[in-house]
Amino acid sequence: MALLYIIAAIVLVETTFLTYRALRSTKTGGGKRKIYVDTSALMDGRILSIARTGFIGDDLIIPRSAIRELQLLADGKDSEKRMRARFGMDTANELERVVFCNTEILEDALDHTPVDERLLQLAKSNKGLIFTCDYNLQKVAATEKIEVLNPNELASELRSEFMPGEKFKIHISAEGQNPKQGVGYLPEGTMVVVDNASTDVGKDIDVEFLKYIQTASGRMMFAKKPGKAKTSTKKRSSKAQTNRHQTRGRARGSRQ
Repeated sequence: MALLYIIAAIVLVETTFLTYRALRSTKTGGGKRKIYVDTSALMDGRILSIARTGFIGDDLIIPRSAIRELQLLADGKDSEKRMRARFGMDTANELERVVFCNTEILEDALDHTPVDERLLQLAKSNKGLIFTCDYNLQKVAATEKIEVLNPNELASELRSEFMPGEKFKIHISAEGQNPKQGVGYLPEGTMVVVDNASTDVGKDIDVEFLKYIQTASGRMMFAKKPGKAKTSTKKRSSKAQTNRHQTRGRARGSRQ
């Protein structure tokens, strides 16, 4: 009898949870956001790479007016704009094949409303977002309290923290796989391989950043120990010339 009560309680809890989740999904539209895609984002093309990785699980909506603007640009006289517009239309076609997100071509009215204004209207009326590379459109959207996804901001957040030649201090925790290499780690966990640092295990040393390598398992950073400043060739030759003059002077003095 006690076992039956336990089973009934488990079933009741599970049913309550499923009912709550269903009601919550109905209220929030399944948790998916409506992202309205601008022509600048299509011509930029990075939205396709982001979508293919699965980072966009929302509904991507491309208004027909945006496709029409691309068609007009593709038929224009400017060769650079023609090429970018055709690339944008290819991007739209490829987005429809991405399995991680649902891409829809919205049959909006093809009137004389500017595409940017149409995007703002759609996003505001449907509580959606705008995906764009257009900085000015992003500023206008902010005044309308519309959230914007900008791949330029994403790239800025993911860019390297260090520039080639920049110096910083790191703790060498182990020897590297290759001879004379030492290995340390940045605070966020990025591995740093330092040339000629195998004898510095356990020490905090100054290093000079060389380059990053991005792999499927993460980033790897390469650095070297800063070398001592070398005396310039001009200074060395000047000093040698002075020494020769002094030697010749002493030789003439001794002959006299």
